[in-house]
Parts: sequence; C-alpha cells; structure tokens
Amino acid sequence: IAHMKEPKEGGSRIAIIMNGSPLFTGDAGSGESEIRRFILENDLLEALIALPEQLFYNTGIATYVWVVTNRKARARQGKVQLIDASGFWVPMRKSLGDKRREIPPERAQDILKILADFRDGDTRRLTRDGKDEEVVVSRVFPTTHFGFRKITVERPLRLNFQASPERIARLEDEKGFQNLAKSKKKGAAGEKARAEGRRLQESIRALLRALPDTLFRDRQEFERALGEAARKAGLKLSAPARRAILSALSERDETATICRDKDGNPEPDPELRDTERVPLPAGDDPTDADGVPASVRAFFDREVRPHVPDAWIDTNKRDPRDGRVGVVGYEINFNRYFYRYSPPRPLEEIEADIRDIEGEIVRMLAEVTGGAGT
Repeated sequence: IAHMKEPKEGGSRIAIIMNGSPLFTGDAGSGESEIRRFILENDLLEALIALPEQLFYNTGIATYVWVVTNRKARARQGKVQLIDASGFWVPMRKSLGDKRREIPPERAQDILKILADFRDGDTRRLTRDGKDEEVVVSRVFPTTHFGFRKITVERPLRLNFQASPERIARLEDEKGFQNLAKSKKKGAAGEKARAEGRRLQESIRALLRALPDTLFRDRQEFERALGEAARKAGLKLSAPARRAILSALSERDETATICRDKDGNPEPDPELRDTERVPLPAGDDPTDADGVPASVRAFFDREVRPHVPDAWIDTNKRDPRDGRVGVVGYEINFNRYFYRYSPPRPLEEIEADIRDIEGEIVRMLAEVTGGAGT
C-alpha cells in the first residue's frame, strides 16, 4: 500500500492473499485494527474474496484475497464487496502436500464475473455436503459497516464492612499492612524501623478487635467509626494502612450504599466493569457536551440502561484520533455474512440411531460374556 501510485498518476490496484487472521485479529485500538481502519476509512478496500481450503501446497487453511485500490469506480466508492468463492473448487487427481483442491479456469472466470458485476445478493448453484443448492456468493456493504466504537461501561462499587474475626484475619494478607514492618534502611536504623512497624501492626490488630461486630453498609459511616476508635486509641493511621484495613474488612454487597470519592462521584467497581461494541453509523454522529456520540448514547439507553440502571459510560476512554468517547475499531467477520442455518435432524431419527447403537453395544457385550463363559 505504501508503494501505490497516487490517483492523479493513474493509481494502483493490487491483490494480496492472506489467511483469515488479518480480518479480525486485534481489539479496537490495536495495531491490526488500526491497519484495517486506515484501509477502510481511506476507502482502499475494493473486495474480499474467500478462496477454497486446501488450495496451497504447504497449508490447508482458509485464505482470502484482498483487492486493494486507490482508484475505485464511482459505483464502488464507500463500499466493499465480499465474495464467497470457498465452494468454487474441484478435487485434484493427485494431492501435492496439503494441496488437494484447485480452482478450474471456468470457476476462476466466474469469480471475476461476480467481482465485475458488483451485485449484492448474487447467487450461484453449488454442491455442498452432497446437496446442490442455490447460495449467496456476493454481499456489498458500506465501509462503516465493519466499524465499531468500543465503550467502557462502569457500575458503582457497593461494599459492606465488618470487624469480624474472619475479616480481621484477612488483614495479614494485605500488602499495605505487610509493608508496615518492612524497611529499606540497613543496620540498626533498619531494625529499629521494622520493630516500630511490628508494634504499629499489633496496635492496629488491637484496634480492630476492639471495634463492635456491626455490619456497616455505608463506607463513610464505617470510616467515621474507625477514625473515632483510632483517635481514642491515640493511633494515627497512614493512608496505606487505612486502605489495607478497608480492603480486608470489606465485602461486595448489592444492598450497600454506593461508595463515592472525595468529590461525591460514584466509584467504579472493577469486577463489574464491562465493554460494549457500538456499530458505527453510516452518516453524521454528533456528540454531546461529554463527547459521547449520539449513536453511543442511543445504544446505551436502549441496550444497557434498562438492565443496569446504575451503570454509566466511562468518558475518559476516548479514541486517540477523533477524541470522542469510545475507541474505534474495525473487523470483518467474513463467515457471518454468508452463514446458512442448517436445521438439526428430527428427534425421531436421532433416537433411532441411539437405539441402534445401544443394541449393537448389547450384542457386543453378549459376545464378550459368552466368550468368557466358554
């Protein structure tokens, strides 16, 4: 692509054969997704053609032809054609390594005709699984159809607190509590600092054991009770020690009050954090005052809020290129667009097969048992 001629010089049209990974590997914002984004947003992808498996000597995996050009015909501008030519093959008389199939000349010409016709929903009669069927082999989509905006959905942190023996015991595993008895100092100074830290640890243990065994469903209330108890005990808790205590004595509780930061905003729960992929709209997508695109807001109100009313969109996660909320990504799930539903066999047929297998097993066991008896 870097060596393509400029359109004013006649442009270029190239075909690249690759496996399926470049179609979907990499999440939004990754290098692979950004390459797809560059190709699609610059309208360089003319068509994708799925080739039959077992077509190459050293691999039997599925492969795809990327037809890339910077001189699209007017009718193709802003659109991408997907061609499913995976059934356009005949078996070879003699295999060559993993190459067991080939595309005959007439089928190759047919693929070029499908590409030239540029019709959405174009069909061909193919034999699949022993059945002769009329199948769709061509789909046409706008380039934005393959794009999405990945948003982060947060839910509030809700915790209860209790100074029970079980929770107090968890304090020993907290890094912040363990570090109280550690020091980078060496020699006598280091030993003195560690001894002071151990005394502080014991004071904290005694403080927590003296707290009432009350279940607090409001973090602010528990922090007030903890602060009052520490003041009476003449104990000053550092920020790391306080965080270790809160972590050890807390458990998630859906009935608890929402935990809030110093500005009164709800704190997100990392364990409830989720992401959603919002399809990119074909037209304009204005943003609100928070930088949230209209398509994202509509998707959130329709698909998320009815199920989790307390959720919100993390407006700090933005696309580095357009600055809007949500990271833009592109992927082409080729098989999705040519999927054909095959209904399962009737239950009667499955049950009959099971009965036949059971009967065969009984006969085999009878033969074994009879052989052992003789």
